[in-house]
Amino acid sequence: MTKQHAALTYSSYLALDEVLNAQRPRSDEHDEMLFIVIHQVYELWFKQLLHELDHLQVRLEAGDSSHAIRTLRRILTILKVTVAQIDVLETMTPSQFTSFRDRLEASSGFQSGQFRELEAVLGRRDDSVFLHYPEGTAAREKIAARMSRRSLYDSFLHYLVKHGYQVPREILERDITKPYQPSPEVQDLLLQVYRDDEVPANVCEHLVDLDEGVQEWRYRHVKMVERTIGEKKGTGGSAGAAYLRTTVHKAHFPDLWAVRNRL
Repeated sequence: MTKQHAALTYSSYLALDEVLNAQRPRSDEHDEMLFIVIHQVYELWFKQLLHELDHLQVRLEAGDSSHAIRTLRRILTILKVTVAQIDVLETMTPSQFTSFRDRLEASSGFQSGQFRELEAVLGRRDDSVFLHYPEGTAAREKIAARMSRRSLYDSFLHYLVKHGYQVPREILERDITKPYQPSPEVQDLLLQVYRDDEVPANVCEHLVDLDEGVQEWRYRHVKMVERTIGEKKGTGGSAGAAYLRTTVHKAHFPDLWAVRNRL
């Protein structure tokens, strides 16, 4: 073992000096620390989710069912943890949050570039997301890059091709910088996938679990905002709960939901 390896410690490997000194409250209010830690942890989970989703797309496009399913299970477990974190945040009363809310100034969760990247991977194609990210910023470039690549659902369609299903060519070669539109032809194909009841049908169900998990997180998030600030505007000029409610029931994989009407 080299001296470099011998000097490696738990603290240095995890960069704990940087991590544990990254909480810088702007007030003396006791509850601000919790607010900061929760949101930093969210950003770490978002980073891990992006890491797992990148891997998932590679495995799907290779037709690798077993590793795709394993990765989906990990993603679903992480989503459950992110939902559970809201329970911790809800231990903070409205008055406790108000005690330091003004110190947040123009900062807002709407500015989370990683969450916008997650939305892009799941299929969102909407230039309005760039309103919070000035030209030339790293966050804007990362979001734009995600929006210019295949979404997770596009990768899934290529997975189906690998397993012998004839996805229409015009769907496979569509403009991936535009939102995906539900396709009756793809829904016919998915109906056959479910009737065959093989491993691809299991992948379908895991993707539905993922879509449902994201919607569950959004629902818990909006209820947390409602109980904390009611109908007030969010920080940074965001619409707060009013906007968040519009996102709750938006499916990322509409074909997988539509086919249920025919099963």
